[in-house]
Amino acid sequence: MAESTFYGTGKRKTSIARVWLMAGDGKIQINKKGADEYLGRETLKMIIQQPFEVTGTTGQFDVRVNVNGGGVSGQAGAIKHGISRALLQVSDEHRKPLKKAGYITRDAREVERKKYGQRGARARFQFSKR
Repeated sequence: MAESTFYGTGKRKTSIARVWLMAGDGKIQINKKGADEYLGRETLKMIIQQPFEVTGTTGQFDVRVNVNGGGVSGQAGAIKHGISRALLQVSDEHRKPLKKAGYITRDAREVERKKYGQRGARARFQFSKR
């Protein structure tokens, strides 16, 4: 590890996360708040830890994240994607486990837009014959 800081950009739905990894003891700071304070739910905290568990680097890096857009679930997914990309810069050996787990690929699913003359993207207004 010649560099001391590693950067990765993650995206999910409309959320964009800019992630910096520094050598440390596993502290995660999201928008200048702790991960527990920012995310709240235990499942979201597990989601952002997954890339570290897959690569076996849990507790080796301090994470600083700047994330905006979307809701907390989409933001957690964006953070996971950003951490995965930053871990690729740390070592090329991380590519295989991250790729196998599917963390490098950007999740392209987006919300389908509402159509005119309908109640939603696919839902129609109730039909009445009379």
